[in-house]
Amino acid sequence: MGSIEGGARVGDATWGDGTRAVRAGEDAPVPGAPLRPSPVFAAPYHLGDRPPRADGTDAYARTEHPTLRVFEAAVGELDGGRCLSFATGMAAISAAVLAVVRAGDRVVLPSDGYYTTRLLARDELERYGVTVEYVPTPEIGAVAARGDLDGAALVLLETPSNPQLDVCDIAAVARATRAAGAVLAVDNTTATPLGQRPLELGADLTVGSDTKALTGHSDLLLGHVSTGDDELYARLKSFRDHTGGTPGPFEAWLGHRSMSTLDLRLARQAATAGAVADLLAAHPAVSGVRWPWRPGDPSHDLATRQMLRPNGVVSAELPDAAAVARVLGASRLWTAATSFGGVHSTLDRRAQWGGDAVPEGFVRLSCGIEDTADLVADLAAALDAV
Repeated sequence: MGSIEGGARVGDATWGDGTRAVRAGEDAPVPGAPLRPSPVFAAPYHLGDRPPRADGTDAYARTEHPTLRVFEAAVGELDGGRCLSFATGMAAISAAVLAVVRAGDRVVLPSDGYYTTRLLARDELERYGVTVEYVPTPEIGAVAARGDLDGAALVLLETPSNPQLDVCDIAAVARATRAAGAVLAVDNTTATPLGQRPLELGADLTVGSDTKALTGHSDLLLGHVSTGDDELYARLKSFRDHTGGTPGPFEAWLGHRSMSTLDLRLARQAATAGAVADLLAAHPAVSGVRWPWRPGDPSHDLATRQMLRPNGVVSAELPDAAAVARVLGASRLWTAATSFGGVHSTLDRRAQWGGDAVPEGFVRLSCGIEDTADLVADLAAALDAV
């Protein structure tokens, strides 16, 4: 498999996260042109007397369109590869898996990762004769070290995992998958491209649900896959062309607009997450607090070595479901909602959805961009209701 030549546009390598988030995907400025191109709303395009796709001519928006190319260039620049965008995060995960595996292959997935990914494996992969092995995120590194990945076609990591926030050593697993001839895909949703760069650590694919922190306003469904490999890119592009998971122009335009503030949002969310984790850890009714960047967390050493910056998601355990309900009832700023990474702070009792092997009082807190002091004070008062 060869590396991408002339893929995503690359900015100055010395630029900081804020500059890259704003400037990613931009061409050289043209006098009189808008700072950011407007969305191009079209399904078919004029062909004239040229054959479809000749000289880059757009033909039909299911395969690509101008607004999508700009967004993909921007995301690919942050990932350090070449990006394909999808209508949802699950569409991206599905493409990353189904474009790689065939009937009879063996796939290794995290047993503690996103539940719908496991549903995809159970309900779709297994009925096509794919053997699926489920391994907890903290153990995948040990499995790789033992050479137990031999014979696998695809290994999927999710690090930090959702919802328990365990971290796996991407570089170590990448060495093992390369030796085994397997493709390594990393779900980088929680970390974001600013918080972790799986392709630089040896992964073949990096996947993200851009519904979450990348676009960050809880009003879009988007996903993406990036790679530095020509063959994998072609397979993914063909899969998307055939299955029709392409985002529309307005979603792509909104995604590009929204990711401009990613650096600022992550900074506030991470600051709040650190304060929230300390508050929860000190409360007698709370146990099992997880935030990889908190000293003493089981993943702390690896997270601070592998990740570039912290994120805004914290997990913890309250005594039971009733305790979670009391906290939510007493809070003015923490909203009961699923998903994470948005500008609003949310608290999600994961057991209510089924699928995750977590206690009834296990919660995932997604810190928004409200003032840290306000969120901490509100949560502290709400915890008194427990």
